[in-house]
Amino acid sequence: MPHPNRAKKRDFDSIFYPQSIAVVGANKVTGTVPHDILVNILKSDFQGIVYPVSPREKSIGGLKAFKYVSDISDPIDLAVIVFPSSVVHMALEQCGQKGVKSAVIISAGFKEVGGEGIMRENQLREIADKYGISFIGPNCLGVINTDPRVKLDASFARKMPQEGTIGFLSQSGALCTAVLDYAQAKHIGFSKFVSFGNKADITEIDLLNYLRDDPKTRVILIYLEEISDGRALLQTAQEIISKTGKPILAIKSGRTAEGASAAASHTGSLVGSDEVIDAAFRQVGIIRCWDIEEMFNKAIAMAYQPLPHGNRIAIVTNAGGPGVLTTDATIKEGLRLAAFSETTTDILGKSLPKTANIKNPVDVIGDARADRYHIAVSQVLNDPQVDGVFVILTPQSMTDIEAIAREICSVAGQSEKPLYTSFMGENDVAQGISILQRNQIPHYILPESMPKAFNAAFRFHKQSKAKIVDHGDSCESPHAANARAILDEAVRAGRHILLEDEATPLLALYGLPVLKNGVASSAEEAAVLAKKIGFPVAMKILSTDIVHKFDVKGVHLDIRDEERALQSYHALLTEVSRLRPDAEIKGVLVSPMIPKGEEVILGVKRDPAFGPVIMFGLGGIFVELFRDVQIRVAPVNLDMATEMIHQIQSAGILTGSRGRIPRDIESIAHCLTAMSRMAIECPQIKELDINPLIVGIEKQSSHIADAKIML
Repeated sequence: MPHPNRAKKRDFDSIFYPQSIAVVGANKVTGTVPHDILVNILKSDFQGIVYPVSPREKSIGGLKAFKYVSDISDPIDLAVIVFPSSVVHMALEQCGQKGVKSAVIISAGFKEVGGEGIMRENQLREIADKYGISFIGPNCLGVINTDPRVKLDASFARKMPQEGTIGFLSQSGALCTAVLDYAQAKHIGFSKFVSFGNKADITEIDLLNYLRDDPKTRVILIYLEEISDGRALLQTAQEIISKTGKPILAIKSGRTAEGASAAASHTGSLVGSDEVIDAAFRQVGIIRCWDIEEMFNKAIAMAYQPLPHGNRIAIVTNAGGPGVLTTDATIKEGLRLAAFSETTTDILGKSLPKTANIKNPVDVIGDARADRYHIAVSQVLNDPQVDGVFVILTPQSMTDIEAIAREICSVAGQSEKPLYTSFMGENDVAQGISILQRNQIPHYILPESMPKAFNAAFRFHKQSKAKIVDHGDSCESPHAANARAILDEAVRAGRHILLEDEATPLLALYGLPVLKNGVASSAEEAAVLAKKIGFPVAMKILSTDIVHKFDVKGVHLDIRDEERALQSYHALLTEVSRLRPDAEIKGVLVSPMIPKGEEVILGVKRDPAFGPVIMFGLGGIFVELFRDVQIRVAPVNLDMATEMIHQIQSAGILTGSRGRIPRDIESIAHCLTAMSRMAIECPQIKELDINPLIVGIEKQSSHIADAKIML
């Protein structure tokens, strides 16, 4: 659901660039949040005026304290509220009466505790709406802006981070403190650092939009515990990436949620919420990360160095073993070892010792000093057949680590190609690493991490050039109203599943390749239907209690005469009644036999955050055993649908590899786009399963063999 306050205009200038701050609820007790917030604002060398607000104190930290916000005669841009949750609403009300337009509510005890906390949070939202206040929180660490024009640390973090080009957004305040400590140790700076907590007013979408236009931010990192408006998140991220070229890296926790209820369809069981998030993020170019280390390994590559325009890598090392390991990791990531030009090879051959390896990876030998690294690194960087360079150093007794680090910084600064480093070890290389990090040269403890970061940057560069896909609804199809009317009637009747006979007319409205069929409630009726449809026919049990018909022997195929139709009807009911005596049988569906072809599965699942999600996979064991599927968030156009088909691991079975007959991929793509449109236009559909779609040979279309719709 869209955020209820999304239409309200946000006042971010007064949050990130306030000229005056009131710390509402400050106290003198060292080691408490109210005290430390005030101290951090003062220690950060804030360029504006600070007003402590405390009902009990006359002064705090040498500053005059005010009993109420309304007692301050000067205008206030930002209120940082640290009162107990039970009185925060009173503080916010006073801020509104004072004319304060922005707030950061640090206090906990709201939605996250349930019960009265939810009511208190709703009360804050009502007050904010009444006075037009924009606020971050509640239940957050606070806000940091390292811009020298303001130097704002309105948080209870242990230390103000250094200035940088990375914007960090987090739903977890506790994670923020760990991130700040991690970043400080690696000399990683931030432009803006925001803990947004319960996002009762300002959401991650609002903050992403702000960072999109922030000239101080080059890379955006975000940690999420929940996604409340997935479609808005995708639309915002895609616009940021396509229009500004700013990478977005995300950690979404809860990847391994257990105890999910069994789905009523193949699609529901194959498309879990985490698979949807993975697919949705990839679809728009958000780089999903498993952990903080992976996130920052990739972030520093994108924030500190130019994005790579190709995937040809040169490796320079003073040790053969790490060079080989890095080569293996490079190839595993789908990158290539660069083939040097003759000029590069000649210069390396003349400049390096005869024992050096002048091919890629370049081994400058263990006794290499700064001059040897300078020659090798500068030469391969200048080679037109190289797109990026990995530099490895292992400390030897004669290695001048700091001099080599300074030389690498100098060479990298003269190139428009990315350069990453790995000085292996800990104590001996610490000063050299510090030099690299302070000069914004990406450094990795393990050399195998460099290819992963490079590949992420390279893939991002390619995807950022892709065209924007609209995630809003397009013009409605002419039959949408009729389809919704049919579904509404089923919902009013309390129906939860539409079986194949009921799904067929709905699918036909959207041009999906259904076949005529009929439902028989007696053996004689089955024989008559079969003759009318035309032999050979298929007969299938119809029951809302049976999802997988083959498991209960509920399908008979290739029935070629009336006698077999009579026998099949009785056999179906007998077998199903024996195996599933509890199942309520609606009847037996009779339909034409479909010519042989490859079986594929198509599905729709309505995700609570992202809306309708489209799934495609090859049928049989490929989908059941290997989960070989592709997922996209609707709307899906023909190009995206075709891409889905080609990206399953078993795509060669459809495209005709190894002498197989090519199948009608175009018809599959049309089915996927039709399903996408249907899912968008018919919100009553919870899940839709076409399983299988039988795909004929090239240019001879496909046919739906079975379908069901969950409401």
